Amino acid sequence: MDRSSKCGDGDELGRAEACGRHEQELDRADRPAKLAPGLHRFYRGKLRTGLKCVVRGLDDYGIWYTPGVAAPCKEIAADPEKALVYTNKANAVAVVSDGSRVLGLGNIGPKAALPVMEGKALLFKHLGGVDAYPIVLDTQDPDEIIQAVGWIAPGFGGINLEDLSTPKCFRILEGLRETLDIPVWHDDQQGTAAVTLAGVLNAVRVVGKQLSEVSLCILGTGAANLAFLSILLKHPANIDPGNVILVDSRGIVHPHRTDAGEGFQVNPTKWRYAEFTNKGGRRGGLREALVDADILIAAACPGPAAFDPSWIAAMAPDAIAFLLANPVPEIWPWEAKQAGARVVGTGRSDFPNQINNSLGFPGIFRGALDVQASTITDEMTIAAAEAIAAAATCGGRCLSDSKLVPTMMDSEVFVDVAVAVGGVAIEQGLAKCPLSETERRSIARTKIASAQEETEILMREGHIPEPPTDTA
Repeated sequence: MDRSSKCGDGDELGRAEACGRHEQELDRADRPAKLAPGLHRFYRGKLRTGLKCVVRGLDDYGIWYTPGVAAPCKEIAADPEKALVYTNKANAVAVVSDGSRVLGLGNIGPKAALPVMEGKALLFKHLGGVDAYPIVLDTQDPDEIIQAVGWIAPGFGGINLEDLSTPKCFRILEGLRETLDIPVWHDDQQGTAAVTLAGVLNAVRVVGKQLSEVSLCILGTGAANLAFLSILLKHPANIDPGNVILVDSRGIVHPHRTDAGEGFQVNPTKWRYAEFTNKGGRRGGLREALVDADILIAAACPGPAAFDPSWIAAMAPDAIAFLLANPVPEIWPWEAKQAGARVVGTGRSDFPNQINNSLGFPGIFRGALDVQASTITDEMTIAAAEAIAAAATCGGRCLSDSKLVPTMMDSEVFVDVAVAVGGVAIEQGLAKCPLSETERRSIARTKIASAQEETEILMREGHIPEPPTDTA
C-alpha cells in the first residue's frame, strides 16, 4: 500500500505525535489485505450449502427426492406460484457479476471476482437471513448477460447485480427489470445510493444544516454516484439540483464541454444531469468544484492520493466528506480532517462512519422477499435510507461526527430496513404477500437470528474450524 502521507522532519512534539498516529492508522488499514489471502486459502472460500429439512432415515430420502418429490413438482407445473411455497425460491437471491468492475480493481474477470461475490453472499446470509448464490458469467456482453440472468431467474426470488462496468450496468438493470417479475437490484447503484443518502441525512443533522439548502460536489460519475443523485433528487427534502456539481475524470460536467456530444452517446445518464446541475456555471476541475461546497461525495478511483487533500480547505465551514472508493479511499480520512472537514466517512469498516452498501442490501432484500415484491422501487430505497439513518439513534445512541450510521454489528438495523421496505412495497401495490408490520418484523428478526445462531453453532462445534494463529 502506498504510504503517501508524508510526515515533516521537524522536531515539534505535535508533529511527531501526528506522524506516529498516522503510521498506526496506515498499519491498521493494511491489516485486512495482509490477512485475507491466508484466511481465504485456509477455508477454501466462504460458502457451502446446507440443509433446512430433517433427514431422519431412509424414508425421508424418498420424500425429499424420488418418488415423493414428484407430487410437489406436478403441483408447481399446474400453478407456478407454488414454487414459492414448495422450494427455497422465495428466499434465494443470485449475486451476478461479469467481473468488469470489481471494487477498485477494475476489469479483473469472473474468476477473480468470485471472492467478492462469495463475500456478498456471506453478508446476505449472516445479516439478512437470505440464501444468496454467487453467479459469475464468462461474458461481458450486456445482451448475453440479460439473456443468461433471464435463463436462471426461475430458480430465484431476486437478482442482485454486482460489479458491472458503467454505462452497460444501466442497460442491464433496465432490461432485466422490464422482463422479470422478481426484484432486480444493482447494488453498486441503489445499494450504495441508499446508504450514502442515510449518511448524508444524519451528517447534515450533525452539522446543523438543511438538506434542501446544502451544496454538493459529486466526484465520480459511475453507477454509485449517478444512482445516489437520482435518489437524492427524489427525496422529500427537495434539494435544489442546481446546487449539485458533478465532476468526472475530465473536470466539471457541464453541457458546453467539448466532449459533451460524444459523451451523451456513451453515457446519456450522466449528461442528462449536465442540463440542470451546476446552476452557477462553474468550470474547471475538482479544486474549483469544492469551493464553498457543503458536502463532497467521492466514489472515484482508489487512493490514497487521488486528489490534493488541501483542496478540502476551500469547502464551506463544517464540511462533510464521504470518500467511498474501495479498497482504499481517495484520500485518507485523517487528511480530510486535517484539511478542515468536520465529518468524514469512507467505505471501510476499519475507519469511523462506514458508508457501505452492506448496511442496506441484506435488509432491503429481506423486506422485498418477505412480502414477495415484484420489484424494488426508488421509494423503497428511500425508505431503506431513512430506516438506516433512524437506526443510528436507537437505544439512546446519539449522532456525532464519528457516529453517523449504525455498523454491521447492529443486527436490528437490518430488521428495521426490512420492515420499512416491505411496508412501502405493500403501499405501492407491489407485494404478492402483504403482511402486517408486526408479521414483517417477526419474520425478519427470526430469519436473521437463525442465520447468525447457525453460524455460531457451527463454530462452537468445530464444523467451522478456528484458523491457524499465523493467519488470524
